[in-house]
Amino acid sequence: MLDIKFIRENKDIVQEGAKKKRVEVDLDKLITLDDERLKELKEIEDLRAEVNRVSNDIVRDQDSALKIQLIEEMRGVKEEIKTKEEKLKKIIEEWQKIMLKIPNIPSVDTPEGIDDSGNKIIKNWGEKPQFSFSPKEHYELGKTLDIIDTETSGEVSGARFSYLKGDAVFLQFALIQMCLEILTNTETLKKIAEESKISITPSVFLPVIPPVFIRPLVQVKMARYMTPEEHYMFPNDDLMLIGSAEHTLGSMHINKIFKESELPIRYAGYSTAFRREAGAAGKDANGILRQHQFDKLEMEVFSLPENSMQEQNFLVAIQEHVLQMLKLPYQVVAVCTGDMGFPDSRQIDIETWMPGQNKYRETHSSDSTGGFQSRRLNTRVKRENGKIEHVHMNDATVVAIGRTLIAIIENYQQANGSIKIPEVLRKYMGGREFITQ
Repeated sequence: MLDIKFIRENKDIVQEGAKKKRVEVDLDKLITLDDERLKELKEIEDLRAEVNRVSNDIVRDQDSALKIQLIEEMRGVKEEIKTKEEKLKKIIEEWQKIMLKIPNIPSVDTPEGIDDSGNKIIKNWGEKPQFSFSPKEHYELGKTLDIIDTETSGEVSGARFSYLKGDAVFLQFALIQMCLEILTNTETLKKIAEESKISITPSVFLPVIPPVFIRPLVQVKMARYMTPEEHYMFPNDDLMLIGSAEHTLGSMHINKIFKESELPIRYAGYSTAFRREAGAAGKDANGILRQHQFDKLEMEVFSLPENSMQEQNFLVAIQEHVLQMLKLPYQVVAVCTGDMGFPDSRQIDIETWMPGQNKYRETHSSDSTGGFQSRRLNTRVKRENGKIEHVHMNDATVVAIGRTLIAIIENYQQANGSIKIPEVLRKYMGGREFITQ
């Protein structure tokens, strides 16, 4: 959520930012409501001050008749306060509805565009593999090797679910183990920062397995996937399933005030995630690219505002390091205003080459939200000079399991139908070099 003072002082910037994100907001109505809110607040405070003053007079005054008169007058004032408080409650409800609809403002280096066609490629890495045969898609290879089964899951759970079996499972946990070793090694993180010329404190990430359920009110504060069309909702329990570990990682410090010396705080959260994919009918229906249930390892960082940009660059550098260790070709993409997330001020995606599909597909995302989420969550930092302000928050994918498995299977496929195991993962798979029938 943006600060109302900032909105009032920068109405044109906020309006333009919302327009770029294709969000309609009535800022004139918001400012009118804010004027009414402030007016009612002041009048209520003045009336309460009058009640307190007169109450003191009643205690001191010896004239019983005058006391009775003053008490009667204060009853009227208290009724007026009650009426104004009810009016103020309605004003605040309308005010909050509009405030919650206002998206974060895109950063100055975010490209403008109406959809993903406006995204800009800012970097390429790696050589695409050359095959002496026509490369297959992952679901064909997975079925032949009996490591991906969507037919049985279709009968048991429905479309967009899968069974991962055998070596696919070993490969999944090899990826997780490799990534956790990177994120918990100070020297490795320091090297990544230095090679990318990023100025940050290279402290390790604390591994977390967070809850997969979240209260809808808290999810509203996170400003992510808030509708029943996007999420699996359980209204009788006042709960919903998360769409990413970020949702319950970012909300871990709701109503918390950090000391300046405690930041940055970095988490690596591993969880299963759930999305309805309601708008994806017929899209990527085969295999495990677009699932209702999938596993991810996610990064979440709480930092001082002045370090926010460097922290996001650091998260992207870690993502690149992971893909380079796996020797998977990729491109880094600056996401445009019309394609970026509601709470994001800057979004960087990484798309990995999928030779079976003959295209790059998104495997990683990195979101800088500034103080947008922390203002909703009331997550703050107390500076050494005593000033209290909202922290800045960044989140990013370390590895989206399903999509990374696809990239490995398709890039490392062999003419005989086997899959060559990336060298960096072999130590987690008993030293084996291939996945075979």
